[in-house]
Amino acid sequence: MTDVATRAWIPGEQLAVGGVPRRIVPLVLGYEPISESVSVAGGRRFRYLMEPVTAAAIVFDFGWVLIDGGFDPANVADDHRRAARFSYRNYTPVVPGTDPLRDQIRAAGLSWSDLAAALLTHAHFDHTGAARMLKVHQPLVLQRREWEHVCAAEDPRAAFLFRDDFDHLGLSVLLVDGDTSLAPGLRALYTPGHTPGHQSISVELPEETVILAGDAADLRRNVELCIPCGSTVGPNGPDDAQRSIDRLHALDREGAIVWPAHDPDWGPWARVIDAQP
Repeated sequence: MTDVATRAWIPGEQLAVGGVPRRIVPLVLGYEPISESVSVAGGRRFRYLMEPVTAAAIVFDFGWVLIDGGFDPANVADDHRRAARFSYRNYTPVVPGTDPLRDQIRAAGLSWSDLAAALLTHAHFDHTGAARMLKVHQPLVLQRREWEHVCAAEDPRAAFLFRDDFDHLGLSVLLVDGDTSLAPGLRALYTPGHTPGHQSISVELPEETVILAGDAADLRRNVELCIPCGSTVGPNGPDDAQRSIDRLHALDREGAIVWPAHDPDWGPWARVIDAQP
């Protein structure tokens, strides 16, 4: 990743958006078969769920930010790249159409030139596909601990990391540490466990606060029953994941609405799916 420029977030700085968040545009960018035991600690290994790969655009008075980015469609469409990257047992990525990220952003009436930044909940390959879209003035924002995890992984493929998603000229990576206010009404919440530097994103809309959980909560039942995801990294991963879901559960009980990242029955994702031809 020789072409990647990184810098630390400066306390008090803000992303280049204006005003406050006005709406969330939910995006469904693909699908993947996932064992229930991966999404829910203690879940059944034999039961597989066809889970949506999701993202979201947060639209401000001026400008917008992207949360996650699905797969890079070229890794799925090209037979050689697909075979090299996705030869995991019982795993097949699905990307309907040619580029659902471009298509759904266009349908939402948003322009890529108005994108201020892209935020990653974490660096697994079903979330990093939008890095290819970013210009130097559109930083990719993630936790410092997550970037260290990406750089230090001895076997990136086994860790579900595609380093070459980040390896292109002009990509700028902006590293935050822990809970961080990114703009008025937009805040990163440190929720490790699934990966060492996982973060969830809190969005204060005029009528409600939404928390995009990322893979700290694959399914809504993770949030409601306070059960963490089954896939964690490192010896402290299970304990970290439990603390993170405890936090999200408490925030949900206090009035925020926690959106799970991979639940096909969660209303915002289901409506996007139903709206597609």
